[in-house]
Amino acid sequence: MDGSAREAGPRGTAAGTGREPVGGVARRGFLTGGAAVTAALSGCQAPPPRRRRSAPDTGSAPPDPGPGWRIVSRGPSEAVEGYADRVDLLPGEEFALSVSTTAPGFRVRAFRVGWYGGAQAKLIWTSDRLPGVRRPPPELIPATRTVRAGWPADTTVRTDGWPPGAYLLRLDADHGHQRFVPLVVRSPSAEGRTVLMHAPATWQAYNAWGGSSLYRGPGGGYGDRSLAVSFDRPYDGSGAEKFLVHERAAVVLAERMGLPLAYTTGCAVHADPGALRGAAAVLSLGHDEYWTPQQRRHVTLARDAGTNTAFLGANACFRRIRLEPGPSGAAGRVVVCYKTAYRDDPVFARGEGPPTHDFRQRPAAAPESSLIGIGYEGFPTDAPYRVLRDDHWLFEGTGVRSGDAFDHLVGVEYDRWSPGAPAPGPLEILAHSPLVCKGRADHADSSYYGAPGGAGVFASGTMRWVEALMAGTSDNGRNHGMDARTGAFVTRTTENLLRAFAQGPAAEHRPVPRDNTRAVYAGRGPGRGRSPG
Repeated sequence: MDGSAREAGPRGTAAGTGREPVGGVARRGFLTGGAAVTAALSGCQAPPPRRRRSAPDTGSAPPDPGPGWRIVSRGPSEAVEGYADRVDLLPGEEFALSVSTTAPGFRVRAFRVGWYGGAQAKLIWTSDRLPGVRRPPPELIPATRTVRAGWPADTTVRTDGWPPGAYLLRLDADHGHQRFVPLVVRSPSAEGRTVLMHAPATWQAYNAWGGSSLYRGPGGGYGDRSLAVSFDRPYDGSGAEKFLVHERAAVVLAERMGLPLAYTTGCAVHADPGALRGAAAVLSLGHDEYWTPQQRRHVTLARDAGTNTAFLGANACFRRIRLEPGPSGAAGRVVVCYKTAYRDDPVFARGEGPPTHDFRQRPAAAPESSLIGIGYEGFPTDAPYRVLRDDHWLFEGTGVRSGDAFDHLVGVEYDRWSPGAPAPGPLEILAHSPLVCKGRADHADSSYYGAPGGAGVFASGTMRWVEALMAGTSDNGRNHGMDARTGAFVTRTTENLLRAFAQGPAAEHRPVPRDNTRAVYAGRGPGRGRSPG
């Protein structure tokens, strides 16, 4: 479940915010505020793409969008939209881009997300002007109610000279309207690096372009929802909502810190057992709900080999999915999740695969808490985040005391430790936040445990953790009322986490977790987490 579906390198400042760093400030002083600044964007260009179709720079041309990477004018939904035939690729590989627009022409600009002196993205490549074509309506595949655009490619782009990273391809149409197409250029190796694992399967699960997602059908109800969704279509909204809200600020922070980083996606980890080999740490970002069993197995094996693991969100690893090829035979172009209708899945019915529903549900129950430590519990909520263990190393330099609270940081979905649910140990609850969800009193938890191979595993327990990195600034996204004090706290805590995890297995240089689960939940019944649809 996604709250936002219902709610709308260098050092010196905090990620993507212009906030001054909290390191070196008096222990309690930094919690009183933050500042926002603006920064100019500078860019460079890589070699031009190999095009399938092109047009000379004559006649109407796209207006100069000016400096910066952000969308200035989205325009009507059909103004300009597109998708790539890859969710990720290695540097030097090529992807095809399919675009529909009401304008006579458009250009593509590729921005790599990072710190870049506070600009948060850098222009890496610009296409020639391409002719604009209004494409026909999408097709519907009746058996799974899958919406697919199926448009021909307008251009093929080779990524020579593109550094690994998270990219926003911006489509700039002649009439001034714009859309994003997200793309991840993977790192060739994770060895010794902190891996940012992006979540395109979750982006696609919530994508309602063409009228259907894994949650709703054309009539807005659950009953006619898609049972499988295709990457062969644009994303709705700006084209990159899930990335912008739940992932971008973590990328900017990690790059500002100058850590050795690697980039991948859950889809790539699914396909490659060695994708995380030798990694110092792997980060699951703000909303990472949809996993294949293979992805989960490969992350678990990495953890067991000493790779520190962090879940900077809530509701992670909740849905079990299957990735299938698209009509062209390209691997991983369809996300299959029948949910409550899993018996209707022909692959499951033939005994050829596990059910595509919640990991914790029978048959084949494997609750996500056995990896994360805590598990999904409820939606929606909005509550203060309350610190429980102020002496934990994660909170060093924040100035917090046990009992200190940060308004609105818990939401819109939350996780908690539940008696009776499988969880590794020793597990330490670091924050224990009272809340009310659908009229029921409960708590959200942040947790930390040590894996047998020496890895540390942190889970924030709230979906707003990455969003909070922008809180209280002029670039605050959907910060739900979180203020600069909250933004400074989350930023410093995340910096502590990333610095420690980048040093290798946490057990070698950080204290052993002090299990307090039974004490915290003494006399309380098990959690009653529900599937959010």
